[in-house]
Amino acid sequence: MARTVTQPDWLTPDIVDMAAVARWGAQAGLPEGPVEDVGRIGGGTQNVVLRMRWAGRDLVLRRPPEHPRTGSNAALLREMRLLAALAGTDVPHPGYVAGCTDEDVLGGVVFYLMEAVDGINPGAAIEEPYLSDAAARHAAALDTAAALARLASVDHVAIGLGDMGKPEGFLARQVPRWLDHLASYSQLPGYPGSTLPHIDALARWLTAHRPPDAPAGIVHGDYHLNNVLLARDAPRVAAIVDWEMCTIGDPLLDLGWLLVTWPEGSPDLVTGGPLAELGALPGPDELVAHYAARSDRDLSAVEWYTVLAGLKLAVVIEGTHARALAGQADPAVGLRLHRAAVAGLERAAVIAGV
Repeated sequence: MARTVTQPDWLTPDIVDMAAVARWGAQAGLPEGPVEDVGRIGGGTQNVVLRMRWAGRDLVLRRPPEHPRTGSNAALLREMRLLAALAGTDVPHPGYVAGCTDEDVLGGVVFYLMEAVDGINPGAAIEEPYLSDAAARHAAALDTAAALARLASVDHVAIGLGDMGKPEGFLARQVPRWLDHLASYSQLPGYPGSTLPHIDALARWLTAHRPPDAPAGIVHGDYHLNNVLLARDAPRVAAIVDWEMCTIGDPLLDLGWLLVTWPEGSPDLVTGGPLAELGALPGPDELVAHYAARSDRDLSAVEWYTVLAGLKLAVVIEGTHARALAGQADPAVGLRLHRAAVAGLERAAVIAGV
Protein backbone atom coordinates (compact mmCIF):
# COMPACT_ATOMS: atom_id res chain seq x y z
CA MET A 1 0.00 0.00 0.00
CA ALA A 2 1.36 3.42 -0.95
CA ARG A 3 2.00 5.71 1.97
CA THR A 4 0.31 9.15 1.88
CA VAL A 5 2.88 11.90 2.44
CA THR A 6 1.98 15.52 3.11
CA GLN A 7 4.92 17.80 2.25
CA PRO A 8 4.41 21.44 3.35
CA ASP A 9 5.10 24.11 0.74
CA TRP A 10 7.93 25.56 2.81
CA LEU A 11 9.72 22.22 3.12
CA THR A 12 11.70 21.78 -0.09
CA PRO A 13 13.26 18.45 -1.11
CA ASP A 14 16.63 20.15 -0.78
CA ILE A 15 16.04 20.26 2.99
CA VAL A 16 14.05 17.06 3.57
CA ASP A 17 12.32 15.04 0.86
CA MET A 18 9.52 13.51 2.92
CA ALA A 19 8.54 11.13 0.11
CA ALA A 20 12.06 9.69 0.20
CA VAL A 21 11.88 9.47 3.99
CA ALA A 22 8.57 7.61 3.74
CA ARG A 23 9.99 5.13 1.22
CA TRP A 24 12.92 4.49 3.55
CA GLY A 25 10.50 4.08 6.46
CA ALA A 26 8.58 1.38 4.63
CA GLN A 27 11.80 -0.54 4.02
CA ALA A 28 12.83 -0.02 7.66
CA GLY A 29 9.60 -1.58 8.89
CA LEU A 30 7.87 1.53 10.19
CA PRO A 31 4.07 1.29 10.38
CA GLU A 32 1.99 1.89 7.27
CA GLY A 33 -0.09 5.05 7.36
CA PRO A 34 0.00 8.70 6.41
CA VAL A 35 2.92 11.01 7.16
CA GLU A 36 1.40 14.42 7.85
CA ASP A 37 1.42 17.56 10.01
CA VAL A 38 5.11 18.09 9.25
CA GLY A 39 6.52 21.19 10.94
CA ARG A 40 9.95 22.55 11.71
CA ILE A 41 10.78 22.92 15.38
CA GLY A 42 13.65 24.35 17.38
CA GLY A 43 15.63 27.52 16.97
CA GLY A 44 19.08 26.00 16.84
CA THR A 45 21.68 26.57 14.16
CA GLN A 46 23.12 23.07 14.04
CA ASN A 47 20.54 20.63 12.66
CA VAL A 48 17.23 20.49 10.83
CA VAL A 49 14.54 19.17 13.19
CA LEU A 50 11.01 18.28 12.03
CA ARG A 51 8.01 17.09 14.00
CA MET A 52 5.37 14.98 12.25
CA ARG A 53 2.53 12.49 12.61
CA TRP A 54 3.60 9.12 11.24
CA ALA A 55 0.70 6.65 11.05
CA GLY A 56 -0.86 8.39 14.05
CA ARG A 57 2.38 8.48 16.04
CA ASP A 58 4.15 11.72 16.99
CA LEU A 59 7.77 11.53 15.81
CA VAL A 60 10.68 13.89 15.33
CA LEU A 61 13.22 13.72 12.49
CA ARG A 62 16.76 15.09 12.83
CA ARG A 63 19.23 15.58 9.99
CA PRO A 64 22.38 17.70 9.63
CA PRO A 65 22.09 21.41 8.81
CA GLU A 66 21.14 22.70 5.38
CA HIS A 67 24.83 23.42 4.80
CA PRO A 68 26.42 20.26 6.24
CA ARG A 69 29.89 20.63 7.68
CA THR A 70 32.76 18.18 7.80
CA GLY A 71 31.79 15.70 10.47
CA SER A 72 28.03 16.48 10.44
CA ASN A 73 27.08 12.93 9.49
CA ALA A 74 29.53 11.41 11.95
CA ALA A 75 28.08 13.53 14.75
CA LEU A 76 24.54 12.43 13.93
CA LEU A 77 25.56 8.77 13.72
CA ARG A 78 27.12 9.09 17.18
CA GLU A 79 23.93 10.72 18.43
CA MET A 80 21.83 7.86 17.06
CA ARG A 81 24.02 5.28 18.73
CA LEU A 82 23.93 6.99 22.11
CA LEU A 83 20.17 7.56 22.15
CA ALA A 84 19.58 3.91 21.26
CA ALA A 85 21.93 2.85 24.08
CA LEU A 86 20.17 5.00 26.68
CA ALA A 87 16.98 2.95 26.40
CA GLY A 88 16.24 1.41 29.79
CA THR A 89 18.35 3.88 31.79
CA ASP A 90 16.91 6.47 34.18
CA VAL A 91 18.21 9.32 31.99
CA PRO A 92 15.30 11.32 30.56
CA HIS A 93 15.65 11.29 26.78
CA PRO A 94 13.58 10.94 23.60
CA GLY A 95 13.07 7.32 22.61
CA TYR A 96 15.06 6.29 19.55
CA VAL A 97 12.87 4.86 16.76
CA ALA A 98 15.01 4.24 13.66
CA GLY A 99 17.96 5.73 11.80
CA CYS A 100 19.03 5.93 8.18
CA THR A 101 22.76 5.53 7.58
CA ASP A 102 22.39 5.53 3.78
CA GLU A 103 23.51 9.02 2.75
CA ASP A 104 21.88 8.66 -0.68
CA VAL A 105 18.32 8.74 0.70
CA LEU A 106 18.46 12.47 1.47
CA GLY A 107 21.17 13.52 -0.93
CA GLY A 108 24.28 13.14 1.18
CA VAL A 109 23.14 13.19 4.80
CA VAL A 110 22.05 10.65 7.39
CA PHE A 111 19.00 11.15 9.61
CA TYR A 112 16.95 9.46 12.31
CA LEU A 113 13.53 9.39 13.90
CA MET A 114 12.78 9.59 17.60
CA GLU A 115 9.69 9.82 19.77
CA ALA A 116 8.27 13.31 20.21
CA VAL A 117 8.33 14.34 23.87
CA ASP A 118 5.41 16.31 25.23
CA GLY A 119 7.38 18.85 27.20
CA ILE A 120 8.04 22.56 27.66
CA ASN A 121 11.23 24.12 26.34
CA PRO A 122 12.36 26.83 28.79
CA GLY A 123 14.00 28.69 25.91
CA ALA A 124 10.77 29.00 23.94
CA ALA A 125 7.71 29.70 26.06
CA ILE A 126 6.70 28.87 29.63
CA GLU A 127 3.38 27.23 30.43
CA GLU A 128 1.73 25.95 33.57
CA PRO A 129 2.64 24.80 36.13
CA TYR A 130 5.79 26.89 35.80
CA LEU A 131 4.11 30.11 34.76
CA SER A 132 2.40 30.76 38.08
CA ASP A 133 4.26 28.46 40.50
CA ALA A 134 7.66 29.74 41.67
CA ALA A 135 8.29 26.54 43.64
CA ALA A 136 7.75 24.46 40.49
CA ARG A 137 10.23 26.61 38.57
CA HIS A 138 12.81 26.21 41.32
CA ALA A 139 12.32 22.44 41.58
CA ALA A 140 12.44 21.89 37.81
CA ALA A 141 15.60 23.97 37.53
CA LEU A 142 17.22 21.90 40.27
CA ASP A 143 16.23 18.75 38.40
CA THR A 144 18.42 19.86 35.48
CA ALA A 145 21.36 19.20 37.81
CA ALA A 146 19.86 15.93 39.06
CA ALA A 147 19.26 14.67 35.51
CA LEU A 148 22.85 15.50 34.67
CA ALA A 149 24.07 13.53 37.69
CA ARG A 150 22.02 10.54 36.52
CA LEU A 151 23.60 10.78 33.09
CA ALA A 152 27.08 10.93 34.62
CA SER A 153 26.39 7.79 36.66
CA VAL A 154 25.50 5.61 33.66
CA ASP A 155 28.03 2.84 33.03
CA HIS A 156 28.74 3.54 29.37
CA VAL A 157 30.57 0.23 28.94
CA ALA A 158 27.61 -1.75 30.28
CA ILE A 159 25.23 -0.17 27.74
CA GLY A 160 27.52 -0.94 24.81
CA LEU A 161 29.47 2.32 24.42
CA GLY A 162 32.85 1.05 25.57
CA ASP A 163 34.45 1.81 22.21
CA MET A 164 32.86 5.24 21.76
CA GLY A 165 35.08 8.29 22.07
CA LYS A 166 38.61 8.51 23.43
CA PRO A 167 38.30 9.10 27.18
CA GLU A 168 42.02 8.66 27.87
CA GLY A 169 43.62 12.10 27.98
CA PHE A 170 40.24 13.78 27.46
CA LEU A 171 41.00 16.84 29.58
CA ALA A 172 44.52 17.31 28.23
CA ARG A 173 43.17 17.42 24.65
CA GLN A 174 40.48 20.00 25.25
CA VAL A 175 42.39 23.29 25.10
CA PRO A 176 44.55 22.45 22.04
CA ARG A 177 41.53 21.00 20.24
CA TRP A 178 39.34 24.04 20.67
CA LEU A 179 42.10 26.51 19.89
CA ASP A 180 42.67 24.63 16.63
CA HIS A 181 38.94 24.64 15.97
CA LEU A 182 38.79 28.40 16.42
CA ALA A 183 41.75 28.88 14.08
CA SER A 184 40.01 26.78 11.42
CA TYR A 185 37.27 29.41 11.00
CA SER A 186 39.80 31.62 9.21
CA GLN A 187 39.37 29.33 6.20
CA LEU A 188 35.82 30.63 5.74
CA PRO A 189 35.54 33.51 3.25
CA GLY A 190 34.62 36.79 4.88
CA TYR A 191 35.73 35.84 8.39
CA PRO A 192 38.54 38.21 9.41
CA GLY A 193 39.82 36.04 12.25
CA SER A 194 38.87 35.81 15.90
CA THR A 195 38.32 38.92 17.98
CA LEU A 196 37.19 36.91 21.01
CA PRO A 197 38.67 38.19 24.30
CA HIS A 198 40.75 36.33 26.90
CA ILE A 199 41.33 33.23 24.73
CA ASP A 200 45.09 33.00 25.28
CA ALA A 201 44.93 33.88 28.99
CA LEU A 202 42.20 31.32 29.63
CA ALA A 203 44.10 28.67 27.68
CA ARG A 204 47.18 29.25 29.85
CA TRP A 205 45.13 29.16 33.06
CA LEU A 206 43.35 25.95 32.06
CA THR A 207 46.61 24.25 31.18
CA ALA A 208 48.25 25.28 34.45
CA HIS A 209 45.30 24.24 36.65
CA ARG A 210 44.07 21.10 34.91
CA PRO A 211 42.76 18.56 37.47
CA PRO A 212 43.64 14.86 37.41
CA ASP A 213 41.71 12.61 35.05
CA ALA A 214 38.43 11.36 36.48
CA PRO A 215 36.45 8.20 35.68
CA ALA A 216 35.04 8.38 32.17
CA GLY A 217 31.36 8.70 31.47
CA ILE A 218 28.83 10.04 28.98
CA VAL A 219 29.18 13.71 28.11
CA HIS A 220 26.19 15.43 26.51
CA GLY A 221 28.41 18.24 25.30
CA ASP A 222 25.85 21.07 25.09
CA TYR A 223 23.91 20.93 28.33
CA HIS A 224 21.89 24.03 29.19
CA LEU A 225 18.30 25.06 29.81
CA ASN A 226 17.44 25.35 26.12
CA ASN A 227 18.37 21.69 25.61
CA VAL A 228 15.96 20.22 28.12
CA LEU A 229 12.20 19.76 28.01
CA LEU A 230 10.31 20.19 31.27
CA ALA A 231 7.45 17.86 32.16
CA ARG A 232 3.89 19.14 32.38
CA ASP A 233 2.76 16.81 35.16
CA ALA A 234 5.51 17.49 37.71
CA PRO A 235 8.47 19.88 38.15
CA ARG A 236 11.14 17.72 36.52
CA VAL A 237 13.10 17.22 33.32
CA ALA A 238 11.04 15.22 30.83
CA ALA A 239 13.87 14.83 28.33
CA ILE A 240 17.39 15.96 27.53
CA VAL A 241 17.58 16.80 23.82
CA ASP A 242 20.13 17.81 21.16
CA TRP A 243 22.82 15.15 21.68
CA GLU A 244 24.92 16.03 18.63
CA MET A 245 28.04 16.88 20.69
CA CYS A 246 27.89 13.75 22.84
CA THR A 247 30.99 11.71 23.56
CA ILE A 248 32.68 9.68 26.28
CA GLY A 249 34.93 11.78 28.49
CA ASP A 250 34.70 13.69 31.76
CA PRO A 251 31.01 14.30 32.62
CA LEU A 252 31.87 17.25 34.86
CA LEU A 253 32.34 19.31 31.71
CA ASP A 254 28.55 19.13 31.35
CA LEU A 255 28.11 20.57 34.84
CA GLY A 256 30.51 23.37 33.95
CA TRP A 257 28.50 24.00 30.78
CA LEU A 258 25.28 24.27 32.77
CA LEU A 259 26.91 26.72 35.18
CA VAL A 260 28.52 28.98 32.57
CA THR A 261 25.22 29.25 30.68
CA TRP A 262 23.06 29.63 33.78
CA PRO A 263 20.78 32.71 33.59
CA GLU A 264 22.61 35.22 35.73
CA GLY A 265 24.97 38.04 34.90
CA SER A 266 25.18 39.08 31.26
CA PRO A 267 21.83 39.01 29.40
CA ASP A 268 23.73 38.10 26.22
CA LEU A 269 24.42 34.65 27.64
CA VAL A 270 21.00 33.80 29.05
CA THR A 271 19.56 30.43 28.08
CA GLY A 272 16.06 29.45 29.07
CA GLY A 273 15.13 33.09 28.72
CA PRO A 274 11.38 32.92 29.47
CA LEU A 275 11.99 30.74 32.54
CA ALA A 276 14.77 33.02 33.74
CA GLU A 277 12.62 36.12 33.37
CA LEU A 278 10.05 34.68 35.79
CA GLY A 279 12.70 34.24 38.49
CA ALA A 280 12.83 31.96 41.54
CA LEU A 281 15.62 29.84 40.04
CA PRO A 282 18.37 28.31 42.18
CA GLY A 283 21.82 29.88 42.08
CA PRO A 284 24.93 28.11 40.82
CA ASP A 285 26.02 27.03 44.32
CA GLU A 286 22.66 25.34 44.91
CA LEU A 287 22.92 23.57 41.55
CA VAL A 288 26.36 22.25 42.45
CA ALA A 289 25.15 21.09 45.86
CA HIS A 290 22.14 19.36 44.30
CA TYR A 291 24.42 17.56 41.84
CA ALA A 292 26.89 16.64 44.56
CA ALA A 293 24.17 15.03 46.69
CA ARG A 294 23.47 12.64 43.80
CA SER A 295 26.99 11.93 42.62
CA ASP A 296 30.22 10.50 44.01
CA ARG A 297 32.36 12.61 41.66
CA ASP A 298 34.98 15.00 43.06
CA LEU A 299 33.64 18.52 42.55
CA SER A 300 36.59 20.37 44.08
CA ALA A 301 37.65 21.66 40.64
CA VAL A 302 34.17 22.65 39.44
CA GLU A 303 35.38 26.18 38.63
CA TRP A 304 37.99 24.74 36.26
CA TYR A 305 35.30 22.82 34.39
CA THR A 306 33.18 25.97 34.24
CA VAL A 307 36.04 27.95 32.71
CA LEU A 308 36.74 25.18 30.20
CA ALA A 309 33.05 25.12 29.29
CA GLY A 310 33.12 28.88 28.75
CA LEU A 311 36.07 28.59 26.38
CA LYS A 312 34.62 25.65 24.45
CA LEU A 313 31.15 27.19 24.21
CA ALA A 314 32.59 30.44 22.87
CA VAL A 315 34.52 28.60 20.16
CA VAL A 316 31.52 26.47 19.17
CA ILE A 317 29.05 29.33 18.81
CA GLU A 318 31.61 31.64 17.18
CA GLY A 319 31.46 29.12 14.35
CA THR A 320 27.95 30.30 13.52
CA HIS A 321 29.21 33.88 13.38
CA ALA A 322 32.00 32.82 11.02
CA ARG A 323 29.56 30.91 8.81
CA ALA A 324 27.19 33.88 8.80
CA LEU A 325 29.97 36.10 7.48
CA ALA A 326 30.55 33.47 4.80
CA GLY A 327 26.88 33.55 3.81
CA GLN A 328 26.10 30.14 5.30
CA ALA A 329 24.00 31.20 8.30
CA ASP A 330 21.61 33.94 9.37
CA PRO A 331 23.65 37.13 10.01
CA ALA A 332 21.42 38.18 12.93
CA VAL A 333 21.86 34.80 14.61
CA GLY A 334 25.60 34.92 13.95
CA LEU A 335 25.93 38.32 15.59
CA ARG A 336 23.82 37.28 18.57
CA LEU A 337 25.95 34.20 19.13
CA HIS A 338 29.16 36.19 18.76
CA ARG A 339 27.97 38.45 21.56
CA ALA A 340 27.08 35.40 23.63
CA ALA A 341 30.57 33.99 23.02
CA VAL A 342 32.11 37.22 24.28
CA ALA A 343 29.81 37.19 27.33
CA GLY A 344 30.75 33.60 28.15
CA LEU A 345 34.45 34.38 27.93
CA GLU A 346 34.02 37.42 30.16
CA ARG A 347 32.30 35.24 32.75
CA ALA A 348 35.03 32.60 32.47
CA ALA A 349 37.72 35.24 32.86
CA VAL A 350 36.16 36.45 36.12
CA ILE A 351 36.03 32.88 37.47
CA ALA A 352 39.66 32.23 36.50
CA GLY A 353 40.86 35.64 37.65
CA VAL A 354 42.69 36.40 34.40
